[in-house]
Amino acid sequence: MSRKQQLLKRHRRNKRIGLLIALVLLIVIGVLVAWWLPLVLAVLGWIAHEAWFADHLFYSPKDDYAYSFPPYTPQPKIHLDGERLRLDDGVMLVDDATLVLALRIKSTWLGRFIDPAVELSGGDNPDRQTFERGANGLRYLNLSGQAQVLSRGELRLRGRFCRVLGEPVLWAFEQPDYRRQRVMVIAPHADDAELAAYSLYSQADEAWIVTLTAGEIEAEHYQQIGLNKVESARLKGRLRAWDSIAVPRWAGVPEAHCVQLGYFCLQLAAMQAAPSRPVGSREAEMDDTRLFRQLNPFALPGDTDGAPTWNNLLADLRELLLRARPEVIVLPHPTLDPHPDHICAQQAILEALRGLEWQPTTLLGYANHLHDNDRWPMGDAGHGIALPPAFDSSVPMQPYCLPVPVTLQRDKAMALGMMHDLQPRMPFKRRLRRLIQWLLASRVTPLYGENEFFRKAVRRQELFWLLKHGETSAKQN
Repeated sequence: MSRKQQLLKRHRRNKRIGLLIALVLLIVIGVLVAWWLPLVLAVLGWIAHEAWFADHLFYSPKDDYAYSFPPYTPQPKIHLDGERLRLDDGVMLVDDATLVLALRIKSTWLGRFIDPAVELSGGDNPDRQTFERGANGLRYLNLSGQAQVLSRGELRLRGRFCRVLGEPVLWAFEQPDYRRQRVMVIAPHADDAELAAYSLYSQADEAWIVTLTAGEIEAEHYQQIGLNKVESARLKGRLRAWDSIAVPRWAGVPEAHCVQLGYFCLQLAAMQAAPSRPVGSREAEMDDTRLFRQLNPFALPGDTDGAPTWNNLLADLRELLLRARPEVIVLPHPTLDPHPDHICAQQAILEALRGLEWQPTTLLGYANHLHDNDRWPMGDAGHGIALPPAFDSSVPMQPYCLPVPVTLQRDKAMALGMMHDLQPRMPFKRRLRRLIQWLLASRVTPLYGENEFFRKAVRRQELFWLLKHGETSAKQN
């Protein structure tokens, strides 16, 4: 069982215990006070839960985030003078540096009910970065894109439903412009490349998009048009295979550089456990990947027999790596992203690279999911991305942040809108929850689409983590 599954199991157990205690209390109140009072309290309790306690947050908002960055990372001296951030005299920042500011925030009483945020102002790029309700501890702001206004001493920080405390600490990470290199994005499912790296791959001199699975499961939406479970899964797989090939064309990626490998969703771990054993689809009643690979621009080793095996996956990846010779590979982060297919995708690339004659110079990790906070990045679409919760300072982390201008944010939103898996309406319960949170917690509905990923992914930055650069690999836990 993964850590994410363990956290969910504990959360659900605690919720059941809480509901049982609440039920007993309501019964007692009904007996001792009035029969109708428990009904009113139950409705109010449910509304309060949907407004303020429905987030999956598996840590205390009072916990300090704990990051360690590589030794010798430049730390320009900085001070908080009232609301204004001031660098020491003579300190200048590189425009495209990734800037991370550590500071303490403490939520006000309203910040327990409305998401607290730190607002950045003073230049041409005002921003707001949002944290957990009730946050009270060390957090890491992303100041990337604010180098000029910060160098001029004009950047201001103001807490919204929170106070900014203590003396801040600034890190400045300088990296090459990876857009000027050959980039290959590894997507476990159609839409992962767009969610994580649309800005990066759309601006790269040369880009490849490699999608590992068809993403055919959980196709209930298509049963509404009269298909059975198997037919729905096959249709969804074909649609998402099309998405993985077609949508990158919107960003200018040539068709010859878009590849769908057609393995089956949530089956990569079973394939890895027995590398030569075929592992069929959970819902589509298929054990041949070739239905989902028909749009590929060239043949791959796995096309010979269509067997969904780990060995075929590795052979496909090695062929693609030698054909594309990417200098930068963008793939799921090995510890931040808990999705089992994402973990296996990262491990498959590392295994495929082992002993291969071509080696990339850089590995960049991304996280489209987190273990302990399903809402991250918090806040609204169009805002900046603060660093995610992290509590193991023994593992050095090195962020790389790419700015996403508004025009590119819109293009990214349109790319996500083309993805069939992000198009269906949310279930009624989620729409009702979103309405309650809008009314009581001031949470804004995403402009570009109902799906939560339109809020999470359409942002001022794309955030990556440097896993390997040159001959130096970052430590992984």
